[in-house]
Amino acid sequence: MTQRAGKLLTATRYWPTELWANPWSLPRYRAAAAWLGGIVAGIALIGAGVGELAAWGDRLLALLGRLGLSAVVVAWLWLLVKLGCVLGVIVANGLWAVWWERKISAHMQSRLGPMYAGAFHGWAQTIFDTIKLLLKEDVTPAAADQVMHALAPVVAIAPCVMAFAPILFGSELAAAKLDVGVLYIFACAGISVIGIVMAGWASGNKYSLLGGLRAAAQMVSYELPRGFSVVPVLMFAGSLDLAVIDRAQAGYWLGFFPRWFVFYPVVGQLAFLFFLIASVAETNRTPFDIPEAESELVAGFHTEFSGMKWSLFFLTEYGYVLLSSFLLAAFFLGGGSAPLPFLDFIPSWIWMTGKAMLMMFVFLWFRWTFPRLRVDQLMDFNWKFLLPWSFANIGLAGAFVWRGLG
Repeated sequence: MTQRAGKLLTATRYWPTELWANPWSLPRYRAAAAWLGGIVAGIALIGAGVGELAAWGDRLLALLGRLGLSAVVVAWLWLLVKLGCVLGVIVANGLWAVWWERKISAHMQSRLGPMYAGAFHGWAQTIFDTIKLLLKEDVTPAAADQVMHALAPVVAIAPCVMAFAPILFGSELAAAKLDVGVLYIFACAGISVIGIVMAGWASGNKYSLLGGLRAAAQMVSYELPRGFSVVPVLMFAGSLDLAVIDRAQAGYWLGFFPRWFVFYPVVGQLAFLFFLIASVAETNRTPFDIPEAESELVAGFHTEFSGMKWSLFFLTEYGYVLLSSFLLAAFFLGGGSAPLPFLDFIPSWIWMTGKAMLMMFVFLWFRWTFPRLRVDQLMDFNWKFLLPWSFANIGLAGAFVWRGLG
């Protein structure tokens, strides 16, 4: 521990009791609040200046069309541009989410987290971690199935990338417009479990195999209430298209209260809660992280993975956390619509991203709040509580629609 680090810990060792009794009296606290307010205001002003990103995409496509290339070449170039954007979002999310989770967990435990890599609050920590993983030796156990062991991370992450195709990052801002976008996302997301089972089976390790089997049982089970929890949203919007679901939540009751599906009495709150819980289980996050329970299975299905192979599994996990966060924003939180009418000058992509980050914070928050469930508790909770109540909520939503309230 350096002297600087020692002083830093000494200065905050009484947090959150004596030192934190009156936080606004601390100059550092006021300065941090000013920084945060400045960052939020700066993002809002930049967004207002840039405008809707969908319009910029149309301009870029029109520019490609004026290069004198054939329609087929332009279509392929445009596909590569969109694929690059999706991959960029997933990779950048991995770097951001790992750093953010470290900072959140640190503050919840009266720690500071990364502070020195990159100087400002350790913002470059995950970049250096990535370099370390790139340089680490790729070790494959002698008893492992060499081909399956190498393919497992790819099979896990490829469906995650595909699932982002119809995701809305703002109003009409998506890599692909699909009338059955919701069905497509659920279908792609369900394939990643094959990569996890492959990783467990191909490792030649009993702990890895148990982790893979746990993952298969958990993810297949929680897909059911997760899918059924969205049915009320589809009933209210009348479509499987995320853009239509986004537009269905536009406007305000009484001129100021947002018409988001989460605010539909009882039905909206239950659907939101069920989808959130099932999404946490689908992403193997605490308290549903039994496929990689370190107190029981060493590291579960990825025990025998190292270097970039190992990192691909975590990139997949954080990718699905981001995917679920954007789905929660699109299904229940109004998509790209502003929470109040006078905030409409801020473009939809900022609202959508802000809501997704709020939901991601909830995912990270859960990890440091709830203890891990036992396997039998996890399955009982799904089959005896979550699934029956998701059916009941569909019936309640049907009553809403029948009475003309949806």
